[in-house]
Amino acid sequence: MQFEEDKIEVFKALFEAQKHKIRNVDGCEFLELYQDLNNKEIFFTYSYWKDEKDLENYRNSELFKNIWAATKKNFCAKPEAWSVQKLVSLK
Repeated sequence: MQFEEDKIEVFKALFEAQKHKIRNVDGCEFLELYQDLNNKEIFFTYSYWKDEKDLENYRNSELFKNIWAATKKNFCAKPEAWSVQKLVSLK
């Protein structure tokens, strides 16, 4: 997600206010927020879901709809999202 510079703090406050609600959605096992090192306008959320059905349930929830409505009005570029499959994990 890329935000206008003057909207960065708005987004960070929104994420801070909603992060525990998102993390506590059934099936959400992990949630992080990242900011690009070279372009402070770019952010990524990374979440791990028990299964795809749980993610779809979240995407169709009122919680997501409200968060997305508040977030997307601050974008300065089209957002991108990926669903991926873990192939290797080292600890």
